[in-house]
Amino acid sequence: MKASEIMTKPVVTAGPDMAVGDVAEQLRRRRISAVPVVDDSGAVLGIVSEHDLLTKPGTTAGEVMSTGVISVSQDVDVDDVRHLLVDRRIRRVPVLAAQQLVGIISRADVVALLSMEWVCQVCGEAVRGGEQPQVCPRCHAPGENFHHEEQPPGD
Repeated sequence: MKASEIMTKPVVTAGPDMAVGDVAEQLRRRRISAVPVVDDSGAVLGIVSEHDLLTKPGTTAGEVMSTGVISVSQDVDVDDVRHLLVDRRIRRVPVLAAQQLVGIISRADVVALLSMEWVCQVCGEAVRGGEQPQVCPRCHAPGENFHHEEQPPGD
C-alpha cells in the first residue's frame, strides 16, 4: 500500500505570516494537533504543532514552526511511513509531489489500517491488515479471492 492511498487530503495549512492565535484556533476548531506551514507555491516550510505553540516564543507561524520536517513522496510504502513515525518519534509526515504538499499522514492514519479486514470470497475467512493476504489460511484460496472491507469503529 502506498502513502497516496491513506494520506489525508486536502491538508489544513498555515502561511508563515499567520498569527499564532489564528493557528491555535485552527487546530482547536479542526481538532488536529499540527499544521504544515507552506509558502505561496505550496512548498512546505515547516510544521506548527501544539507543542510549538506552547513552548516557543513568537507571534507568527513562521517564528514558532519546526523546520526539520521529514516528508515522503506519494509512492512510498506505508510500512516505510510507519517506520518513520515510530523510529523518529514523529506524529505526522507531509506527503509531497514535485516538492508540493499533496497530503499528510498521521499516526492515526496508519493505525486505521489495523481496522481493515480482508474477507475470503470462497470460505468467508476474515484476515485483518493493510495488505491483501497471499493465500487464505482456512481454505488456501489464492489472495485474489479476498475482498477488502473497512471495519466500522468499535469492531
